[in-house]
Amino acid sequence: MAIELVLQILEKRYMAQDNHEAVDVLLVGAGIMSATLAVLLKELDPSVRMEIVELRESNAAESSNPWNNAGTGHAGLCELNYTPQLSDGSIDIKKAVHINSQFEVSKQFWAYMVGREGFGDATNFIASVPHMSFVHGKDVDFLRKRQATLSQHHAFAQMEYTEDREVMKQWMPLMMKGRDNDATPLAATRCLNGTDVNFGALTNQLLGYLDSRSGANVRYNQRVVDLDREGDGWIVSIKDERTGASRNVHAKFVFLGAGGGALPLLQMSGIPEGKGFGGFPVSGQWLRCDNPEVVSQHQAKVYAQAPVGAPPMSVPHLDTRVVDGKKSLLFGPYAGFTTKFLKHGSIMDLPKSVRAANLKPMLSVARDNMDLTRYLIKEVMQSMDQRLEALRTFYPTLRKEDWRLEVAGQRVQIIKKDAKKGGVLQFGTELVSAGDGSIAALLGASPGASVTVSIMLDLIERCFGEKARSEGWASKLAEIFPAREKALQADGDLYHKVSTEASNVLGVTPALPQAEVSFA
Repeated sequence: MAIELVLQILEKRYMAQDNHEAVDVLLVGAGIMSATLAVLLKELDPSVRMEIVELRESNAAESSNPWNNAGTGHAGLCELNYTPQLSDGSIDIKKAVHINSQFEVSKQFWAYMVGREGFGDATNFIASVPHMSFVHGKDVDFLRKRQATLSQHHAFAQMEYTEDREVMKQWMPLMMKGRDNDATPLAATRCLNGTDVNFGALTNQLLGYLDSRSGANVRYNQRVVDLDREGDGWIVSIKDERTGASRNVHAKFVFLGAGGGALPLLQMSGIPEGKGFGGFPVSGQWLRCDNPEVVSQHQAKVYAQAPVGAPPMSVPHLDTRVVDGKKSLLFGPYAGFTTKFLKHGSIMDLPKSVRAANLKPMLSVARDNMDLTRYLIKEVMQSMDQRLEALRTFYPTLRKEDWRLEVAGQRVQIIKKDAKKGGVLQFGTELVSAGDGSIAALLGASPGASVTVSIMLDLIERCFGEKARSEGWASKLAEIFPAREKALQADGDLYHKVSTEASNVLGVTPALPQAEVSFA
């Protein structure tokens, strides 16, 4: 058996060398995560040999697709779940400030790319769309406190607050129709520097730019079927879904950026750092309107409070979307449940992910999250009329015929070991990497796409630490990123300088509507 094992290893090594299937970096998944990391690494080291393999027939086919996500440039401007109210009544803004600084880092990278030959125009993927929060009844006091607290930080100094219905009619005319006889207290905040991002178009431009560089390759219909350690790297076995042909690639570094499909691949790798992780899949749907008469009356992303028991990704919001130059409205998301880890995945994804190491955490999460389970069952059982009733809380005078159902992307929330509870359900994203830095996986969901650049910079510092600290890489990073997260959070003057410069390049510098411009 020992001799056979040695022969297998030698055969894999021979195949990789003989067929020239050897790269420095192999990235699994052709979405926004892999595209961002690949371009960053190529900018830092133009000589790096890399390949991206994608299971689907095109890039951005899952969570990065513009109709599979809300397209919100998450910056903490309107998302109420990023600013929880503490037991003493105060508002905790740490998460909002952190996410805001991460999004500003993303903007710096995108602005840098706009200046690179072959990347393309920023207007293809980013648009200026105000971000608003809208509450009623008992939540008015919370929103008032939230704005008062956030506006003390330089990143949110321009946030406006109102309880005046006439002002709200200017901000969100579509949403205020039909409320004249309703005496319920209302409140809203507005940030004019919000954005809508088409992460599918952005992915396409990043990969198009990468494709023009030597030593980079993107292949589609490629399924990773095995991951084996080999020396200082990995032997990755890949099957072509069209032809059935198999090949082996030797990679010094592997990134598992396959969205919901990253967890099974992490488990396949067998690295100890990945043991104990599980996944809880949550599906989603939107109501979509393309009627220009309706769409023209709403120019904002408006977020409200999540229902009790709802996951953070299910915070209701009515959004302006800009996809391929055309505006639409999305409302939702309506959560659902399926055992698939990808929109185009298998119903066996969840059962196959259960391991001895994650069974206890997964059972603990099931025990401790019955409210979430009941909420998902309720969401799945909803009729179209019930979904429209939820929309009426935002848009009272809606017409049923203007709206249709759109299936959103699949999200796999992280389940982690916990010493006290056995396991916890974690919302957000988590980077898991091997101790030697040879492989890394990104797990989780929102606000992942918006803060991709910060996550990938973390990966580079973690897995390419020595190179990242070298003079060449450090100077290039400083060129791309004039200011990183901590500096942006601490220095208001620096924040406004860097943010304004990036916004100008991207064409998303906000301007007041003509009726509100002051000539004093």
